[in-house]
Amino acid sequence: MSEKIAEDIHSHLCKFIVPFTKTALGSVGASLNVIDEGNTYKATITLGYPSGRSGKELIEQLTAFCASIDLDKAVNFVVDWSVTSHSVQHGLKPLDGISNVIAVASGKGGVGKSTVTVNLALALAQEGARIGILDADIYGPSQPRMLGLLGSRPETADGKTLEPIEAHGVKAMSIGFLVYERQPMAWRGPMVTSALNQMIGDTHWGELDYLVVDMPPGTGDIQLTLSQRVPVSGALIVTTPQDVSLADARKGLEMFQKVNVPILGVIENMSSHICSNCGHEERIFGYAGGEKLAAEYDVPFLGAIPLDFSIRKNTDEGTPTVVAEPNTPIATSYRQIALLASGQLAASGKDYSRLFPTITVEEDK
Repeated sequence: MSEKIAEDIHSHLCKFIVPFTKTALGSVGASLNVIDEGNTYKATITLGYPSGRSGKELIEQLTAFCASIDLDKAVNFVVDWSVTSHSVQHGLKPLDGISNVIAVASGKGGVGKSTVTVNLALALAQEGARIGILDADIYGPSQPRMLGLLGSRPETADGKTLEPIEAHGVKAMSIGFLVYERQPMAWRGPMVTSALNQMIGDTHWGELDYLVVDMPPGTGDIQLTLSQRVPVSGALIVTTPQDVSLADARKGLEMFQKVNVPILGVIENMSSHICSNCGHEERIFGYAGGEKLAAEYDVPFLGAIPLDFSIRKNTDEGTPTVVAEPNTPIATSYRQIALLASGQLAASGKDYSRLFPTITVEEDK
């Protein structure tokens, strides 16, 4: 009888919609096992995205979900997680030690993409994930300041590779660590591409669950290099609701689609401004532009971030919002978006490219 009830619990839980993937627990992206332990039933859930911080909340939701069925004893939930490598562009294999590369792009400058990038990366680190941030904006690197690392210089242990610099639990690499902040990078395309390749390949990242890449604006050399030569598991598109921003975001989105990089979702930044004096909400840049863009391309809309003084202040001081004010509604929004993005990636299925040998064909001399 108990075995039958355990099976019923399993079937019931398979219908639970995981908040961070918007998919059923029984679908791709998680595993579930229910056994009878005598005094209780034990339900072990392994998620494909980090849940070190959010796991407790998920257990509360699962407990409430099981309250709707008649059980002879309680269900003890154990939530664990494991990030695996996911599919990348055809012909490329994941980087050694890095499970997934996630590109954060906007198409247009000035929409707060770097601010979104650093907060999402830190949110995933707070969930227990091993995170790296690659600042791919050669001409205008922002991450050294946002991470409080201005003036820091990377070291090398072997004379060949650079050690990333750590802050707030994440590893970072940026051209801003190698040049002075005011030094202009008057480089042509090939030099920029070479610098990007070196920062990716010559940095000793170690073992990472996610390498989050802060992309420069536009669809030029760096974007093409990353999308064609670097194994990217998924891309996030950041936009404001403004039509001008949406037009450029479409270009970035379509570029990734052409090289078969999955779009994990659209994030609307500077969604609205709430007056700190009277509480009036003003849609300065328009209304629901990010949602409309996501619907247009049939990709997930991950959430909206307001235009708020504290976000700017925190990043300028080197302590982004999820670190400086972790319990505020804005920090909560960043964490929800980060989990939803990683959940979307987990739900896309596992990559098996590492199981196959590399085949090369040499020309006859």
